[in-house]
Amino acid sequence: MANFKREINLYDAVMLVSGTMIGSGIFLVSSDVARQTGDTGWLLLSWLIAGGLTMMAALSYGELASMFPHAGGQYVFLQKAYNRLIGFLYGWSFFAVIQTGTIAAVAVAFAKYTGVLAPSVINDEPIIPIYGSFQISSQRLLAIATIILLTYSNTKGVKLGKIIQNIFGSTKLIALAFLIVIGFIYTNSEVISANFSHIFQANPTAMLSVNNEWTATMIGGMGIVLALGVTQVGTLFSSDAWHGLATAGDEVINPERNIPRGLAIGTLLVTVLYLLTNLVYLFILPLEGSPEATDVIGRGIQFASQDRVAAATAEAIGGPSMAVFMAILIMISTFGCNNGLILTGARMTYTMAKDNLFFKSFGKLNKAAVPSTALWWQCAWAGVLCLSGKYGDLLDYLMTVVILFYVLTIIGIFILRKKMPDHPRPIKTPLYPVLPLLYVIIASAIVIILIKEKPQFTFPGLGIVALGVPVYLWFRKGLK
Repeated sequence: MANFKREINLYDAVMLVSGTMIGSGIFLVSSDVARQTGDTGWLLLSWLIAGGLTMMAALSYGELASMFPHAGGQYVFLQKAYNRLIGFLYGWSFFAVIQTGTIAAVAVAFAKYTGVLAPSVINDEPIIPIYGSFQISSQRLLAIATIILLTYSNTKGVKLGKIIQNIFGSTKLIALAFLIVIGFIYTNSEVISANFSHIFQANPTAMLSVNNEWTATMIGGMGIVLALGVTQVGTLFSSDAWHGLATAGDEVINPERNIPRGLAIGTLLVTVLYLLTNLVYLFILPLEGSPEATDVIGRGIQFASQDRVAAATAEAIGGPSMAVFMAILIMISTFGCNNGLILTGARMTYTMAKDNLFFKSFGKLNKAAVPSTALWWQCAWAGVLCLSGKYGDLLDYLMTVVILFYVLTIIGIFILRKKMPDHPRPIKTPLYPVLPLLYVIIASAIVIILIKEKPQFTFPGLGIVALGVPVYLWFRKGLK
């Protein structure tokens, strides 16, 4: 029987973490954050909160990953801390929407930006309407083709998968760093003055959509706190997938140390890059803008065309040619991101199958020592989500649940300290218990805010998780 091969070293681990974190979010999300907060300081704080939470979670996960350095990641951590049902509900949500929906969203983002280079060829005009939002278009076909290509390459072994990840991961980091350097060189003094002269306003003016019309709404006090909580859906999503390395624990060299280090270094690197990128946006484009404006300066960050704030920034710096550079950068970013998502995603369902909580075929390795069946089924379902056009809605539904599962996992550190006090912990959570407790408090507050402010997303997400209960009972009865 084939076994996993340990091929992932520390550099590979950092590229896997940073490469899967940086997808399309950093190039788009700041527009919505700018509309919700209406202020430079609060926009930066929203990204800082997301980065800080991600760092706290990654440092806390280091202890769990060093305790259980095997395939499965968060599914294993939840199962060990709580029970098989809680672990399964996360794994079910992960396969049904979280990972596959993210793969679909990132693949479509790649196709959209390819369309910038060839708009007449790559677009979302339906070639064959199927039903409702289901349709076949050149954009969706290209998205599916990239998923198939990356899935195929990952079935050839983790070594090829990590080479692709390293190439595209390092390329995107260099290109993003180049954008940051260029942005700091070609700053706009008038824009900087407008954006930074009055930051952290007590009563900023947010731009909110009411009956499909933009309405200027003054927020303050608790309104700012609620806005910061709501914007975490976007900023935390942009920083998500950092924990994917832990799902590939059986393929990491010296996993007890390289997984925690990879998580810490990768998340820190991305957090710094995200903050610097947002500073570039604010050095080049005014935060406030008008949806009726016809140029990138007039539209500002708030109303960048289709929320493409990075593309608008590039155009303001160097015109259309720079915008093409940005489109290519995002293509590289999304392609590399999806490679990492595809590589790590199938390892969780593999582990679930080994525990008899998923289809048996998912728990088999091919001759290249990778779970090819799990990879291809992941590919198929992500492709269906691409055609449906509903992956974005599904991810909105699950974002609150994702944060809730993170909270449960971090609480699991406290549980396991009592439940398994003698279990080896090569890496321990720094500043325990303050660091994990701080994460639990802040993340729980965000969950409460989202339940209050976004119930139309939160409750359907909980419903998707609840659907996993009968599925769990089905597998427990051996009906595979």
